[in-house]
Amino acid sequence: MSIVLAGYGLTKKYGSTTALAGVDIEVGERDSLAIMGPSGSGKSTLLHTLAGIIRPDGGQVLLGGERIDRLGENRLSALRRSRFGFVFQSGQLLPELPAEENVALPLMLEGVPRKQAVERARRWFAPLGLDGLERRRPGQLSGGQAQRVAIARALVVAPDVVFADEPTGALDQATSHEVIRLLTSVTREQGAALVMVTHDADMAAHCDRILQVSDGRIGTYDQFTVA
Repeated sequence: MSIVLAGYGLTKKYGSTTALAGVDIEVGERDSLAIMGPSGSGKSTLLHTLAGIIRPDGGQVLLGGERIDRLGENRLSALRRSRFGFVFQSGQLLPELPAEENVALPLMLEGVPRKQAVERARRWFAPLGLDGLERRRPGQLSGGQAQRVAIARALVVAPDVVFADEPTGALDQATSHEVIRLLTSVTREQGAALVMVTHDADMAAHCDRILQVSDGRIGTYDQFTVA
């Protein structure tokens, strides 16, 4: 399995607090990785560092073998739009736009004409169980439907990596399992890697691998739970 995303020797401090203490991590193509840990353990800092949202104090982040942590902000923003997809806990859909335009938004930000972008966005609705909901606004969708729209938005640019930060945190248990099964399967089918932060071991179990962050260090789930 070839490595699509990697971080080596990653360190990050906030004042006297160490969020990352020399983390090494590799993510392969079609790999699905769940990152777990208590509040303040560094798991969200790790995800945001890998996604180019936070710059590490030390170490390096590589995408397809290319170092990205030293890119200027304009190039980094363009990379996040074109090669990464994001799914957040609240979905972060724009309430004034219909679902199809929320999905099309990353394409339009990349300069794709609106009509063409919306046509490409609509292709995702049937595969994700959203057929007929294209013109509904976020306020007219259930929580599970809104997260499916967010998944479509993350995948519409054919990203190398999808980052998911507590994507089921606002959903009930049954809907959570449904959304995670869909997220892991569709990213794999599209050839994208998935890096997900979650506090829920049942959700993490849907991924290929589970890593646990504790005090800015990372290990396998078993290493930390057996100790």
